[in-house]
Amino acid sequence: MLHQFSYAAPTTMDALLSLLSEHGERAAVFSGGTDLLVGVRAGIARPSIVVDLKKIPELSELSFDEAEGLSIGACATVNDLVDHPAVGKHYSILAVAGAELATYQLRNRATVVGNIVTASPCGDMSSPLLCLGATVELRSVRGERTLALREFITGVKKTQIAPDEVVSRIIVPVDRIDAVGGYKKLKRIKGHDLGVVAVAMIRSGQTLRTAISSAAPTPVLLPDFPVDASVEAIQAKAQESISPIDDVRCTKEYRRFMVDVFIDRLLQEIRS
Repeated sequence: MLHQFSYAAPTTMDALLSLLSEHGERAAVFSGGTDLLVGVRAGIARPSIVVDLKKIPELSELSFDEAEGLSIGACATVNDLVDHPAVGKHYSILAVAGAELATYQLRNRATVVGNIVTASPCGDMSSPLLCLGATVELRSVRGERTLALREFITGVKKTQIAPDEVVSRIIVPVDRIDAVGGYKKLKRIKGHDLGVVAVAMIRSGQTLRTAISSAAPTPVLLPDFPVDASVEAIQAKAQESISPIDDVRCTKEYRRFMVDVFIDRLLQEIRS
C-alpha cells in the first residue's frame, strides 16, 4: 500500500520555513519530485508531510547578475538552466552537463538544486558546479547560511541540510565566468542513463580545474593545475583522489581507466 502523507503548498518563504520548523525530519520538500516520489513509492521515503515549493515565486527564479553571478532557485528545472541565454554564454559547461541528464521530459521536472540535494555520487550537475566554485544557500526560521558545494555533500545521499532547512538556491560566482571546458560521461547505453563515471574540466584564466563523479562516495574536486600541466600529472592526482567501487554497472578498474581517458580527451579539447 502506498504510504500516506499530508500535503502543503505554501505561497511564501515565511510560511514554508514555519512548516519545516514545525515538522522537522517528518517533512520532505517537493520541487521536481523525480527522486522523492520514486522513494515514496518504493517505501524508502516515508514523510508525514510533503511540502511543495513550487507556489513560492522566488524559488523558481533563474537569473544572472554581473556582480553576484548565476542564481539558480530551488524550483528552476534543468531545462530552464540548459535554455537560459546567460548559461550558454557565461557557464557553458552547465548547459552541456544539463543536456546529459536523463531525458528531455524528465529535465522538464528535475531541478538543478534537487540533483545536488539528492547527493547521488552519479549526479550530473555536481562536478561542473564544483569546477565553477558554486555555493549553496540554506534558509530556516533561524536564519540564512551559505556553504561551498564542496562542503555541502558529505556522503552518499548525505548533505549538510538541517531538518528545518531548505536549499533556497545555488549561486555560481563570477570568478570563473566564461570558462572554457567540457563534460564527459560514460553510460551503459547510447541513450539516457545514469553516469557510470563522469569528468568535468574547465580552463579559467591560467588555471585548469577538474571534478569527477561516480568514482567516490562524493564528487571529487581536484586541486587546481596550471594550464600547461601535463595530462599525466592531472591523471595521477585523479587516481590518487578517487575510490571507485565494483557494482552492477561497472568495475572499479574500468572506472579508473575511463577517468584517465576523459581527462586526456577534455584536455585536448580545451587546448585545441
